[in-house]
Amino acid sequence: MIPQRTLDHAIRCSGIGLHSGKKIQLVLHPADVDTGITFSRSDLNITIPAHADYVTDTRLCSTIGKDGANISTVEHLLSALSGLGIDNAHIEVNGAEVPIMDGSAAPFVFLIQCAGIREQDKPKKVLRILKRVEVSDGDKRCSLHPSSGFKVSYLLDYDHPLLKNRSVNIDFSHQAYTREVSRARTFGFLHEIEALQKAGLALGGSLENAIVLDQYRVVNESGLRYEDECVRHKILDTVGDLALAGLSIAGAFEGERTGHQMNHCLVTALLADTSAWRIEELTLSASGKEANISEQELAQQQA
Repeated sequence: MIPQRTLDHAIRCSGIGLHSGKKIQLVLHPADVDTGITFSRSDLNITIPAHADYVTDTRLCSTIGKDGANISTVEHLLSALSGLGIDNAHIEVNGAEVPIMDGSAAPFVFLIQCAGIREQDKPKKVLRILKRVEVSDGDKRCSLHPSSGFKVSYLLDYDHPLLKNRSVNIDFSHQAYTREVSRARTFGFLHEIEALQKAGLALGGSLENAIVLDQYRVVNESGLRYEDECVRHKILDTVGDLALAGLSIAGAFEGERTGHQMNHCLVTALLADTSAWRIEELTLSASGKEANISEQELAQQQA
């Protein structure tokens, strides 16, 4: 079988919250099989599953909440966990945000790798896409459709010379998340960031944790990590938002000009249509190659 994975041991860090500007303590913990990814507010003693059912806001970031307690900016950490194939983990924060770190998923990848990854004694489960599901809003659209593995295609098209009609396609069965996606930082426009900070938002935002663009260029002196870093960050966000389906997705995502809200609508539409997916356990065939066997087929074999 292909086993579920968790962290080998707990690890902690601290960082600034993008929106509050406050220092946040974060601890990543191992978790038992079949528990998935959960978050908790240690200051409120409330646990929140990382699932679409608990999404409370999608403006500027993905926020989950329960019983009046919220945790925002969960997508970068979820992206790192998903990108490294972590099925079960518990994340503890002492405030209302996950730290923004450098604006990418790379610091979280580093933390997970430092904690170590432990295989568990039950097969990994995936959400296999069986038919196309699509949502749209004007010129924004995104979809999931059947595919042998996990693939993400994204078209970014903003009215900016560096962001006009830019697209990237990532096939995660052949391309590494850590190399191709994890280092891509969040981005914003200088005039928008100034307006947000005047309104009491994005108080922790800086050139240290975001790509900032003026009308024509990148303001950051260090430039870009990838020539198409902004599009790759959209893919990074998408991987994190899709993780809120509750299981790794086996299928292909296509997005045009989408963000957290559209991604959430897509995951919600997918989960609502039970004919569009099935849960499968991943096994290894006799040849050592990955083979996908559904839970129903496993039950039939065992019977």
